[in-house]
Amino acid sequence: MSQTSTTSNSEVPASPDGAIPHLILSDRYTQAVTFAATLHATQVRKGGDIAYISHLLGVSALVIEARGDEDQAIAGLLHDSAEDCGGAPILAVIERRFGSRVADTVRGCSDSLAVDPLTKAHWGLRKRDYISHLRTASDDVLIVCAADKLHNARAIWNDIHVHGAEILEQRFTRPTRIAWYYRSVLEAIDGRAPATLTRPLAEVVGRLATLLDERYPAAPESSDEPNR
Repeated sequence: MSQTSTTSNSEVPASPDGAIPHLILSDRYTQAVTFAATLHATQVRKGGDIAYISHLLGVSALVIEARGDEDQAIAGLLHDSAEDCGGAPILAVIERRFGSRVADTVRGCSDSLAVDPLTKAHWGLRKRDYISHLRTASDDVLIVCAADKLHNARAIWNDIHVHGAEILEQRFTRPTRIAWYYRSVLEAIDGRAPATLTRPLAEVVGRLATLLDERYPAAPESSDEPNR
């Protein structure tokens, strides 16, 4: 079982306006930051040189802002660890170090647990299976998934504003799949994931979809083309 913080709200000084934080993080969270930073140390955000830990910290922050608890915040830090850093063996390490609830959430946020990335299934198959799984996923998975997709979608939209829409062709084999995937995820989690995450996700996905429809008017949305 996962450990919980031994610090109670009553032991923490109130803010100047009298409010007490909804969440007081323990040393487990600090350990999870270090673990994630070590696992992803050489990875960068897609198409650039921004350290990948920025995404993991951003997702975890969104989980906390959506009133997630410590296990959910830790899962936000580790949500890509099994999928991108060693598969099922890494998931076993996560369970041993951070508990079964965190490990179950990371498993539920992963579309592959393959040890070798080259053995992952076809992109479209993985994404369709993942979307199907989200329709019955736990609240823990939903909050982390929503935070992950919101952080990623915002990053794509920001890159378009900074670098222009042509950045899409440079970073994605088939840009129209972005709209298909994010719309499908949103449909699967809307009404069950926190609205503080799904509302802004719907807004940015709508903007992305409009831009993609204008830029590629004849291209149907599809998950068929393989890509990793």
